[in-house]
Amino acid sequence: MRRLWLGLPFVVLAIPAQARVTAAPGARVFRLDGNGVTYALGIDDKGYLRSIHWGGAVAESDPIVVPIVTEPSSFDPTPTVTAQEFPGQGEGLVTEPGVKVAFADGNRDLVLKYRSHRVDGETLTVELADIAQPFTATLRYTIDPDTGILARSATIHNGSRRPVRVEQLAAAVFTLPSGDDYRLNYLTGRHAAEWTLKTVPVTPALTAIESRRGLTGHGNNPWFAIGKEGKTAEESGPVWFGALAWSGSFRISVAQDVLGRVRIAAGYNPYDFAWRLKPGETLETPVFYAGYSDHGMGGASRTFHDFQLAHILPDHARAKLRPVLYNSWEATAFDVTESGQMALAEKAAAIGAERFVVDDGWFGARDSDRAGLGDWTVNPRKFPNGLKPLIDKVKSLGMDFGLWVEPESVNPDSDLYRRHPDWVIAFPGRPRTEARNQLVLNLARADVRAHVLGWLDRLVSENDIAFLKWDVNRRWTEPGWPGQAPEDQQRLYVDYIRNLYAILDTLRQRHPGLEIEGCAGGGGRVDLGMMARVDEVWPSDNTDPSDRLAIQDGFTRAYAPATMMAWVTDSPNWANTRVTSLDYRFLSAMQGGLGIGANLIKWQAEDFATATKWIAAYKTIRPTVQRGKLYRLVSPDASVSTSATMYVGRDQRQAVLFQMLHSSMWRDNPGAILPLGLAPEQRYRVRMLGGGALPAGIPTIASGRYWMTQGIRAPLKGDFVGAAFVFEAAP
Repeated sequence: MRRLWLGLPFVVLAIPAQARVTAAPGARVFRLDGNGVTYALGIDDKGYLRSIHWGGAVAESDPIVVPIVTEPSSFDPTPTVTAQEFPGQGEGLVTEPGVKVAFADGNRDLVLKYRSHRVDGETLTVELADIAQPFTATLRYTIDPDTGILARSATIHNGSRRPVRVEQLAAAVFTLPSGDDYRLNYLTGRHAAEWTLKTVPVTPALTAIESRRGLTGHGNNPWFAIGKEGKTAEESGPVWFGALAWSGSFRISVAQDVLGRVRIAAGYNPYDFAWRLKPGETLETPVFYAGYSDHGMGGASRTFHDFQLAHILPDHARAKLRPVLYNSWEATAFDVTESGQMALAEKAAAIGAERFVVDDGWFGARDSDRAGLGDWTVNPRKFPNGLKPLIDKVKSLGMDFGLWVEPESVNPDSDLYRRHPDWVIAFPGRPRTEARNQLVLNLARADVRAHVLGWLDRLVSENDIAFLKWDVNRRWTEPGWPGQAPEDQQRLYVDYIRNLYAILDTLRQRHPGLEIEGCAGGGGRVDLGMMARVDEVWPSDNTDPSDRLAIQDGFTRAYAPATMMAWVTDSPNWANTRVTSLDYRFLSAMQGGLGIGANLIKWQAEDFATATKWIAAYKTIRPTVQRGKLYRLVSPDASVSTSATMYVGRDQRQAVLFQMLHSSMWRDNPGAILPLGLAPEQRYRVRMLGGGALPAGIPTIASGRYWMTQGIRAPLKGDFVGAAFVFEAAP
């Protein structure tokens, strides 16, 4: 423990040595330290709260000073080039603001300066205030001692007697030093082609990673990583990274300012956003989590994975491993019946599935996607005795039971819509765009929130349901809020997500054993806001095993494999008609949480034998895959035929290396794959996952150092084949 400093206006509190928040007496500098990372900020002579340092640890004995800024020209006066921690849109600011407002008297100038601060353990709170108006912004900083991940958020408060119009609000603004060698990495794509990693130079041209869809979206994910050209690689070099914990429209902006510094801002998307902040009202942002690693993109990923497992996911480190599930969609689509599902359940249990999930079609008049959505009562024609006989059957087979739901949407052809046409997001008197024959319910309304929570609560209370697959199959359009005052309709973007979170939180509180999967037509709503409330996510509707290797590679740049579901489905695959072997499909899907979505009715005896073998093998490595350290040894890329990933257990007693071949040519002679993450002096016995002899030339036992320097070579030939090697500590 560090000794207690008492001094005004700054104090150092007694806190653990591994993490500390320091405000040195008289120095007007704050620093947050954790796991080899230092984040520093300070107050300059004009009262601005300034960014100073974000990166590797600064020695405690070394000075941290607020840099002096000089006016580069009359076109860029000093206030506009001061790297403020949370600038208001005032004094001619031309970079992205932390907050932009319009006061009731028409004034749009907001200048925020330091007023006070407080230190509580690993949390620093700083209050900024406008130089004239009774308007404040309270910034909250917390650092994690084990990963050095910084959590930042802001709360604004209107202390005046008249409303203030908020037009833009960020959770945080970050600054990196001047440089022309920064490279921005982000994840983008579209439905069934999510999680494509893009890398672009950081320049004075603003790059906006955003969604305007009302949900996170398939197109851009609220995550970024910035490295340096020629210095940052997969396992070496500096990386600054972060993600916004928000499941609605968002924006992360990145650009150089006029002095060459990199400015990063993240928060609510200002597109079509406005919030009438009433007298005495506050508005809080989501949390922006950010970190630094000097071990490349791989080090950044593993650090973020560790943080998510420890602090973001429900139940944290106590969370259960993801069971092997079977989902009935591809087998039956909407043709769901009690007898048909029982037959599938018997086959799923026979291959080792641990969870049986009935997908769309079990409720209302749901024989297609044209009707019934919103009427969440069991279809009596399909289940004349309710769900209980099926649930009892599933449980008697040793599996738990799950259901697909889509609580946020409604078909116009439904009893719910006929009763409450005003419950959907729309502009009165304007067209209502339908997608998949459905509209979006307005969860921002208190009555809609109560209705959705009510039927979900009854469904889980009246049935022995262990799992819900929570799906969303369309984005917002015509984002109106009928019945709300015109000046408050754009609160929709925030209130909807807040109520979504409240429904999920309350449902989990009432049913502590319930597990939930987050899905939005695949990866359309994957973010830290949802991950705090669901146990797993569905990264993509594209289940082609080769495409999935690239999807999984992109996904794990930002998010932990422990949350990533991957299914074995039928071949040819629906997404691209590609034909692959069942072995290859299993080896691809086993690199996350394993599920099976194939039509078991059409399987032959050899298919069942293959599946039984691989599911049993997966269970022997499941803790390592889902909770271990991930090393992307060779990422899938059009320029290489082979990809490889390695998962290493937390105690380094087990590891598994997956090597996957896309295609080979007659002259191919691929080199050995070099494992990473093993304990150098530990001796490891290696075996083939799923059985079989080791390829010629590979020793049975060797040290971790041997494997990591000599490598391992699977002589794969053909198209879409793979192999997995298991390393286990030997006496």
